[in-house]
Amino acid sequence: MNTIDLSIVIPAFNEEESISELVEWIHRSLAPAKLEYEVWFIDDGSTDGTWQVIEQAHARYSFVRGIRFRRNYGKSAALNTGFQLCNGSVVVTMDADLQDSPEEVPELYGMIAGGQYDVVSGWKKVRYDNALSKNLPSRIYNTVTGWMSGVRLHDMNCGLKAYRREVVQSIEVFGEMHRYIPVIARSAGFTRIGEKVVQHRPRKYGYSKFGMSRFVNGFLDLATIMFIGKFGKRPMHFFGASGLIFFFIGFCFVFYLSFTKLAFGHVGMTQRPAFFISLVSMIIGSQMFFTGFLAELVTRNASERNNYQIRNKLP
Repeated sequence: MNTIDLSIVIPAFNEEESISELVEWIHRSLAPAKLEYEVWFIDDGSTDGTWQVIEQAHARYSFVRGIRFRRNYGKSAALNTGFQLCNGSVVVTMDADLQDSPEEVPELYGMIAGGQYDVVSGWKKVRYDNALSKNLPSRIYNTVTGWMSGVRLHDMNCGLKAYRREVVQSIEVFGEMHRYIPVIARSAGFTRIGEKVVQHRPRKYGYSKFGMSRFVNGFLDLATIMFIGKFGKRPMHFFGASGLIFFFIGFCFVFYLSFTKLAFGHVGMTQRPAFFISLVSMIIGSQMFFTGFLAELVTRNASERNNYQIRNKLP
């Protein structure tokens, strides 16, 4: 399909009450902007009437499109599928629960289409969530994520974001990594990341689909992204260097034990703590070193081994 101005990707899981209202809201908000746009609803295995409502919206509005998963795969899978299907030169993501305002979309579109940014993340400066279960953990999460990744945003997990099409075509989102798309985009070479204060609405229908496990899983995914982004194509540099450090520590303890044995005639070397430290360190060092070798064999045979992001190309 030909590229259009704007694609909106909306994951939906058991949101039958809000879909129709959201479609009408999008239509009203984008009509003055006179953009050619499409709206992709990704039904993430809903067990209610979400898909039927999407079908009804599609019959009424030509810009509504939809995909239905056979089961619930998660928000990351829904977004990744939407990114593969969309045709807009600018891609905006938002949630289906009416807490994100479509009235923000024209300005987000302008920030990307104007060439100023590759990614613009929404910042829900005024929130209507529970302060103890969401607001406070969110602040801690954003602070730690910014410190670890170098991408400092006030609201990394805001569902309302805008991207240049090249960004979503160059990244892959899986697991629960939808929270870190700006970090993934930066590791792919898209460094112009901005932020915009957006409206946050109280939840009108249903309930939140995310539990407390998102905090543990989120930090594990962040560690994965940081490692893949830096060492994904050269794992030996991480495992090999770590293995050499452990092996060197073990060797130093062996040297110390040998010196004290020869110089002072100490007996019972195998009963001293230093002996066990040296043994464990050398074993760990050897294991990490060989892990690096195995990881290199895997990456060298991977089909995407030499897929690098190209910014410009002269004919």
